[in-house]
Amino acid sequence: MLGFVRKMGIVAAGGSLILACALGGCSAMSGDHVDCNVVRLQSQSGRTDAEIASALGASISEVQKCHGAEKTGNGSANTMPSNY
Repeated sequence: MLGFVRKMGIVAAGGSLILACALGGCSAMSGDHVDCNVVRLQSQSGRTDAEIASALGASISEVQKCHGAEKTGNGSANTMPSNY
C-alpha cells in the first residue's frame, strides 16, 4: 500500500510541474510582448525597425518602444575587471 501511495504522489507532483510549466509557457508566448534584447541585437546587426517588426510579427511601434529600454547593467561591462 505504501508503494502505491508513493507512486501516486510522484505522479501528482509530476502533473503539477507539467501544468505549472505549461501555464508559464503560455504567458511567455503572448503576442503583445516584444523581446527588447532581440530588438537590440537585430538593430546592432544593421536591420531596420520595419525588418525587425516583420521578422517578429510585431508592429513597428512595438519595436520602437524597445529603443533605449535596456539601460540597466554594468556600464563598464566591456572592460577588464580590476584587481582587488
